[in-house]
Amino acid sequence: MIIIPREKPVIQNMNSYYLNVQRLIEHYQGELGAGGIHFKSTVAEGVIFFDEVTILNGVFRNQENLYEGSAAIDLIIENLSNTNFSVAVYQIDPEKVYFWASLRNTEEYYKNLSTDFTDLEGLITKMSSESLTGYIDVLVGDKIQSGIIFFNNGTIIGCSCHGENEEPKTTKENQQLLVQKSKEWGGVFNVYKVAIESTTVQAAARQEIQAPQPSVLDMIQDLLVLFERDVRNNKKIKADFDTLLKRKFVEKVDRYDFLDPFAAEFQYTAGKVQFFGKAKDVQLVRGVVESVYELADDLDMLAQVRKNLVPWYNKYSKEIEKYDIGI
Repeated sequence: MIIIPREKPVIQNMNSYYLNVQRLIEHYQGELGAGGIHFKSTVAEGVIFFDEVTILNGVFRNQENLYEGSAAIDLIIENLSNTNFSVAVYQIDPEKVYFWASLRNTEEYYKNLSTDFTDLEGLITKMSSESLTGYIDVLVGDKIQSGIIFFNNGTIIGCSCHGENEEPKTTKENQQLLVQKSKEWGGVFNVYKVAIESTTVQAAARQEIQAPQPSVLDMIQDLLVLFERDVRNNKKIKADFDTLLKRKFVEKVDRYDFLDPFAAEFQYTAGKVQFFGKAKDVQLVRGVVESVYELADDLDMLAQVRKNLVPWYNKYSKEIEKYDIGI
């Protein structure tokens, strides 16, 4: 199943016969900043996610298989020459587009749960406690109202709600409305999670990987904490730090594949670093340090960052020399 935003598209019902996909992406990168382009026909379906700089991911499904990444994007473009697709473009919050782009193939977790069996509020609590990455698809009454609640590792990161004359609301308001209406009219809930091959198998593999030296993770974590503080204190920078960092990591994937946000081997969240990959310590250090300095340069604050990192240089001088970091 291919997941697309439930919000009203910016534009829809375009015929792919008249479109140059590359130019379409470039246009909406400038127009929207971040979003997704959905392609649908009777025999195939695909979606391409992008931010203002690059194409983040693609998913393509035909009657035989489901493809991801560059292979999916190539197949979408290839099939445009012999299949007419209906095309819609969605705007996505830049802070959430990476979640959408990494929400690849999903599988049913719970199917057709009715309000006779459970209530939506209790189901939300249960999925939060189970650290769900996926979503709850909600149908209220006789499909009078519908909605979808998105979870990332148990945290609700979005909720859309659809019904007659429904005006856009916040995530919290939509969630409360779905809970209320499902109590009044009854409903059916389907829960989907990221497919096992994207989670359980990777988690098992991670347990077999030798962790980096604690000093290495401390060094990287301290660097990112200081850098994040500088970026957030810079009033000229409107973009979210997490978005900027992930975008830079995407640029570095060819050289440091463990930085791929979709693979989630390297994670920096709320001032904490985790690493589940196979890269050697020297690669890990160099990859993150290069990303930080390139991003600082892109933001025209390299001199300031270097000045504010003097305590970091002094604290980790031995590691900087050991890993031959050119800074």
